[in-house]
Amino acid sequence: MKKTIKDFDLKGKRVIIRCDFNVPIKDGKITDNTRIVESLKTIKYAITNGAKVILMSHLGKVKEESDKKNKSLKCVALELSKLLGQKVTFINETKGKKLEDAISNMKEKEVILMENTRFEDIDGKKESGNDPELGVYWASLCDIFINDAFGTSHRSHASNVGIASNVESGIGFLIQKELDMLLPAINKPDRPFTVILGGAKVSDKIKVIENLVEIADYILIGGGMCNTFLKAEGYNVGSSLVDNDNIDFCKRMLDKYPNKIILPIDLVVNDEYKDTKGVNKLINEIEDEEMSLDIGSKTIELFKTYIAKSKQIIWNGPMGVFEFKNYEKGTKEICDAVSSVKGKTIIGGGDSASAAKKFGYDEKFTHISTGGGASLALFEGVTLPAIDVIPNVEDDVTNFKKKTI
Repeated sequence: MKKTIKDFDLKGKRVIIRCDFNVPIKDGKITDNTRIVESLKTIKYAITNGAKVILMSHLGKVKEESDKKNKSLKCVALELSKLLGQKVTFINETKGKKLEDAISNMKEKEVILMENTRFEDIDGKKESGNDPELGVYWASLCDIFINDAFGTSHRSHASNVGIASNVESGIGFLIQKELDMLLPAINKPDRPFTVILGGAKVSDKIKVIENLVEIADYILIGGGMCNTFLKAEGYNVGSSLVDNDNIDFCKRMLDKYPNKIILPIDLVVNDEYKDTKGVNKLINEIEDEEMSLDIGSKTIELFKTYIAKSKQIIWNGPMGVFEFKNYEKGTKEICDAVSSVKGKTIIGGGDSASAAKKFGYDEKFTHISTGGGASLALFEGVTLPAIDVIPNVEDDVTNFKKKTI
């Protein structure tokens, strides 16, 4: 069991909490504050217990100086102030005297948010490349480090692995919740256990399929990735998106697990990638110029039969181009069917989580992960470096010595 924020005496301590404030922003305003809200429990616990709270997060990708203009966390500080009901001091630096002085002058229960950690990527990708010196520097700013950013836990960055390698550390309530929900679902699933996979490319989910096909009772495949499986079976998928490099992989999976992998029997197709009305066709009727943009009505009913008898479902990836009104039906219908299951229902973040929210089903699932990439990594059966580096409760870290720069 990993150390958590509750395993530390926080009173008077400088506590860095790595959050995931990678929120969508349009015209300088946050359009969805879900990730900020998800971090509140850990932040409030630290405040209540007398910590000097230092928050850090990334926001998007920062490759050059011009990217800084629209990637500042200043608006997040304003939103946090409203949600916490207290001032959150924003420091527009990731390192330097201004930041150091602000932290040195903090009082108990005060909160600081430092600037976007990815600003450190402009000069040699120091953040995303886990620059050792940067990790040591950030660790020197705190007494305790708490990682609560599940969405970046599959990455080894200076702001997670780098800091945790140099100071006493634990996980926050958000990461604890993710692990409590996801790990048992993979290691001790309720049965029948059905996995629903969608999205564009097979290559994105090869390792997921390889791991979960051994664990699940059924894998239902929709979205763009079903085209590659259908082509592997010899069907003409027209001009649909196909991952040609992985047709042989699909053939192997279908040959080895013919009763586990369930493919569409019809699709909604169009001769152009536009939000115009398509035609529902059986998979053996698709013509050369047509592309699939959603699963068909017969496939929806087929998938529903497997969903209805399931005691546990993990879903990752939409069934079609749900952003288009004419091609949202498959994803919406599957969303409705999964939300009605009496067992454990989990969405592995990403576009399927966005779809659940769009269609108003986000409160009807057992768990919606805050990290698409991180949840996929767990589904692949691999460890998450930013969590792996956190010591277990039984580990002796009483003599932990911080490095200095």
